Amino acid sequence: MRASDATITIIDFEGTGPVDGLPDEPWQIGLVRFEGGCLNPQDSFTALLRVGDRPFSRHAPGRHEQLRDEIAAAPVLAELWPKLRPWLVGCPLAAHNISTEKRILNKAFPMHSMGPWIDTLTLARVAHPTSASHRLEDLIDGLGLTCQVEKYASGRAPHDALYDAMSCGILLEYLLGLPEWENVTLDALVHARADEFHKGVARRSRR
Repeated sequence: MRASDATITIIDFEGTGPVDGLPDEPWQIGLVRFEGGCLNPQDSFTALLRVGDRPFSRHAPGRHEQLRDEIAAAPVLAELWPKLRPWLVGCPLAAHNISTEKRILNKAFPMHSMGPWIDTLTLARVAHPTSASHRLEDLIDGLGLTCQVEKYASGRAPHDALYDAMSCGILLEYLLGLPEWENVTLDALVHARADEFHKGVARRSRR
């Protein structure tokens, strides 16, 4: 299947960071649908997540300090499963650096199989191996995509889970719009390696 023909869920978590012997916990989730090779910003979901009375790492980004009362009253991630299931089961998932999202979902929902996974961090390294930074925010800025993200995520900013999910989707849309990637397969995206150049990925994906 061509990647542009697939329906993909883009996901992002914002976390507390590990501190005082406590693990990193998610305090916000953002989801947006990607279909037909394009982000569908109207089909999205975001929620704050309760983490209890614990400190946040001083390095944890985002507006969590201003939202602590709302976070304290929010549901825990597992309680959202009925709403999340249609987003997470039976379709490919994508994130920028999938290790965090995979870890959080595997811990919260260990009985459910999810994926395959597409990592836009890996894809950005494939497409632009010489970029000074492959951080999501830096890529969006460097590729001139910030205005497009802000159009869809009005009133939000980087390190908001929905904003970052939108950014990840816009980055994926940009990558699939590259001439060498127009026929790239879903399988090629899932199995891409950062030491490959984008022309090689596209060539192997054409069946």
